[in-house]
Amino acid sequence: MREQSLAGQAAFAPANTADIADAMIVSSGLRVEVDRRRGRGAGLNPTGRFEPLQRETVDDGWQTWEELPPFKTEVQVEKPRTAITRNESPDLSFDRSINPYRGCEHGCIYCFARPTHAYMGLSAGLDFETKLFAKPDAVKLLERELAKPGYKVRVIAIGTNTDPYQPIEKEWRIMRGILEVLNKANHPVSIVTKSAMILRDLDILQEMAAKNLVRVGISVTTLDRKLARTMEPRAATPPRRLETIRTLAEAGIQTAVMAAPLIPALNDHELERILESAKAAGAAEASYVILRLPLEVSPLFRDWLLQHYPDRYRHVMSLVRSMRGGKDYDAEFGKRMKGAGPYAWQIARRFEMAARRFELTRRSVPLRDDLFVPPDGSGVQLSLL
Repeated sequence: MREQSLAGQAAFAPANTADIADAMIVSSGLRVEVDRRRGRGAGLNPTGRFEPLQRETVDDGWQTWEELPPFKTEVQVEKPRTAITRNESPDLSFDRSINPYRGCEHGCIYCFARPTHAYMGLSAGLDFETKLFAKPDAVKLLERELAKPGYKVRVIAIGTNTDPYQPIEKEWRIMRGILEVLNKANHPVSIVTKSAMILRDLDILQEMAAKNLVRVGISVTTLDRKLARTMEPRAATPPRRLETIRTLAEAGIQTAVMAAPLIPALNDHELERILESAKAAGAAEASYVILRLPLEVSPLFRDWLLQHYPDRYRHVMSLVRSMRGGKDYDAEFGKRMKGAGPYAWQIARRFEMAARRFELTRRSVPLRDDLFVPPDGSGVQLSLL
């Protein structure tokens, strides 16, 4: 009887264990009240996966729901030991990155970085969007690391985890400080963002571009304002992102468009339009990534899909699983970014043809690494021996 009722509400019939769990969320009221999460992406705030106890909000019959405050953005200072994070993933084109912030106020429901909040004892849901961590020491730490003897120059990637130009950057200005250090040291950097705030730093970016030290990738997920508003509630609108591409390109900065993530039966039909619009705005190259649903991202995304696009739930998840070996996600290197199977193959061919048609296949000019000038080393802790 419950399944029939849910089918009427959500236009979907549970097909496997994960779908039945989603149905239980709908029927049990585990979603956070709309008024408490207005302007946010996630509808849930489950306890972090490393916590010993799972907590749920329950109405005790005394109307305490009305006393719960809305989720507000809170920022704490994090004290990292290093600014540069290293990686050895064969799927990535870089071996080092910088993350000025932990968590992201953009609230993108599909964000693969959400599970990292569990390491802070927090939820990958609404906590990820509202309980943020800023790293103001990253600027000084970066200077020290670049000044170390034997440092080898490689392109530093920024924005590959959480967006360095999320709204709190306007106040904290950590990203600008990092760019100032990199510019002074003539160090190459690659930036990924979906925020128009990057234009604030156009003066630094132009100086670096003149020395071929910077390239920027702008993520354009959809051209549909309604979809963007629900899927990426606090990110720049699609027209604003295209205008950002135009401004960067006109300033002489290597600029690419990233159609990421492509979600089957939701935004993948826009692939060609996104590339065409980005090319018209001035993008020189393009890339794409298939939707990734690691760990807590999967139930969060499925709940969001039920809430906003219930009629597409079964179709979307069926296609996602067809590209992930029957699962919501497959983390295998070589497959996690592009997926596998007939549908993934079809998207890859569409992208190749569209990229050729709109002349977005040009390889970016490699960033220079021969101009590097180490910082003066002030503040570097001296060895005791």
